[in-house]
Amino acid sequence: MLYWLAEQLNFPGIFNLFRYLTFRAGAAIMTALIIGLVIGPRFIGWLRVRQGKGQPIREDGPQTHFVKRGTPTMGGLMILTAMASAVLLWMNVESIYIWACLIVTLGFGAIGFMDDYDKVTKASHKGLSARARLLAEFAIAGFATWLIVNENGTLLYLPFWSGGALDLGPFYYVFGAFVIVAFGNAVNLTDGLDGLASMPVIVASMAFMLIVYLVGRADYAAYLGIPHVPGAGDLVILGGAIVGACLAFLWFNAPPAAVFMGDTGSLALGGTIGVIAVAAHHEIVLAVIGGIFVVEAMSVVIQVFFYKRTGKRVFKMAPIHHHFEQLGWPESTVVIRFWIVSFVLALAGLATLKLR
Repeated sequence: MLYWLAEQLNFPGIFNLFRYLTFRAGAAIMTALIIGLVIGPRFIGWLRVRQGKGQPIREDGPQTHFVKRGTPTMGGLMILTAMASAVLLWMNVESIYIWACLIVTLGFGAIGFMDDYDKVTKASHKGLSARARLLAEFAIAGFATWLIVNENGTLLYLPFWSGGALDLGPFYYVFGAFVIVAFGNAVNLTDGLDGLASMPVIVASMAFMLIVYLVGRADYAAYLGIPHVPGAGDLVILGGAIVGACLAFLWFNAPPAAVFMGDTGSLALGGTIGVIAVAAHHEIVLAVIGGIFVVEAMSVVIQVFFYKRTGKRVFKMAPIHHHFEQLGWPESTVVIRFWIVSFVLALAGLATLKLR
């Protein structure tokens, strides 16, 4: 909105700063951070009053989690409020990529909210049916993918191969939607310990802020041998808003957590990063940068697959962060080590930009 206003005024004086993506990205980070920190205390108090007993704790989960009874959930609403406000304030309103991302952010956030609401009102950790959730997620992700494809085509670019790409044609609509839905649910599965999902989301967002900036610049893209996507640079604003909003949330989610993110936040954040990757044509690199989330999701798939066929468990408990807890690792140890791994994976993903 401010960019549009400055543009109408022909960027006079200090408004000339609004031309620069780097300035608006930094402003989006600070705006989301400040909004999150300001609304946080009252928002958490409101959730505590409305929810009473807070998020249900799994009876078959680690015993150390029972001390968290009464902690309110749906903290993702705080993240999405700060994030959306910052994006709308600093975005280029003509960017179809940002609108596609916001559709997924708010759509997945609404699905997550309904799931959290169902859990709280029924005092159960089950929530909505998996089929209903997935159908709604694929419908939203499919529409966002359609918007993106209309702008930048159906090519799937391959890392480590300069100029290497596969034209998926109509199948790309399914592929793009799958990436968005899969990553949304992967982040959702990771959100099981205080601060576990927040920092890897911040790290992944920062990595993709650099990626979208580079692919949005024809000169940098040509030098690095990566796809040039005109207009994708605007997504750096969205990435900055995610970073600022998640930092503010982490302030309140740090152990002992005053609020949980819930599906409202984790599903929306994961889906949003997925859309950014699709828009930037870096879907495969997303699996590297977001490797923590991929491993968490795969641990659940592997556990369910083998248990249904053999009656035996591969892990002591899934997702895999609970496996390490069952091995005796303190929660803080699991969280910090996962953070470290997420930083390493982000650097590995960024390294693919030059190894082509």
